[in-house]
Amino acid sequence: MHVQTLNIFCDVVRHQSFSRGAMANSVSQSAASQAVRQLERHLGAELIDRSQRPWKLTAEGKIFFKGCQEIVERYHELEDAVRRQQKPSGHTVRVAAIYSVGLHHLSQYVDQFRTLVPGAGVDLEYMHPDEICERVLNDQSDLGLMSFVSPGRDLTAIPWQRQLMVVACPPDHPLARRITTQGALRPEDLQGERFVAFDRELPARRAIDRFLRSHDVEGEITAEFDNIETIKQAVDEGAGIAVVPEPTLRREVERGTLLRVAFELEAGEPPLVRPLSIVHRRNRRLNPAVTEFIKLLQADADAPPVEPERPRPQTSVRRHASERRVTPRQHTHAAASRGATP
Repeated sequence: MHVQTLNIFCDVVRHQSFSRGAMANSVSQSAASQAVRQLERHLGAELIDRSQRPWKLTAEGKIFFKGCQEIVERYHELEDAVRRQQKPSGHTVRVAAIYSVGLHHLSQYVDQFRTLVPGAGVDLEYMHPDEICERVLNDQSDLGLMSFVSPGRDLTAIPWQRQLMVVACPPDHPLARRITTQGALRPEDLQGERFVAFDRELPARRAIDRFLRSHDVEGEITAEFDNIETIKQAVDEGAGIAVVPEPTLRREVERGTLLRVAFELEAGEPPLVRPLSIVHRRNRRLNPAVTEFIKLLQADADAPPVEPERPRPQTSVRRHASERRVTPRQHTHAAASRGATP
């Protein structure tokens, strides 16, 4: 059985489409369909149940797909190894990340990686957490960067960062006058405030809601986004305050456009953090370049959450011509368009 035939079958399953699987292999849809039929005749078993719309893998198809992934993956590794011997060209690490990790934050790692591994590249895409899991499990992405991960039978999660969650507000917001001498706010100080929140389906939103409820804090949700850059823009425009990971606010704090304020908690009370993980398909043979990228990310994996410095008084808010104005609508979800820079 030709490796190309196995590759076509894997791509058809990964993309859930004969046409897209065919396109990925530069063949016609008819050729892709014939390749799958050829496999079924060879095995004497139906791999795809075409009686359903959309079609689904049969029990035999699921077993064969899992094995095919390993065979095709190993073949491509050998192919890459031989080609690198002839002409070192590196490997492209395919990374799928949640929107709220932020382009600026990851770009630093990408730049370091290209310096450490000459010739290697990084293909970085931002998407919804559910899409990340699907792409990693189907080998469309080598790695996923996600928050609040629950590893399963088919997914390995490597701890990456524990990001302290802080309050973001404009320097002239009334809350700025209530910051304690420790440069913090008590959770109850947020009672009755207007919030720009993460989309309610995201794990970060659920964790924040649980934290606020535990302190009997209620507020008004003015807007919900799955894009952290849009959340910050909405806060800057006066739509409300937000609870976000501290690292995502560093540029705004440096510019003086937003304040970051930690929570002042009771002794022994655990801080509100967002755990980030690096995920990949369990038992997947990782390319050396992928392994190096993981090592680079893990360089600060064990660092504890860092309390932000006490905010200094700000007298003005500087806006930049490149910043897009946001007009949030109450209780509406304004998700970032797929493929857009978050």
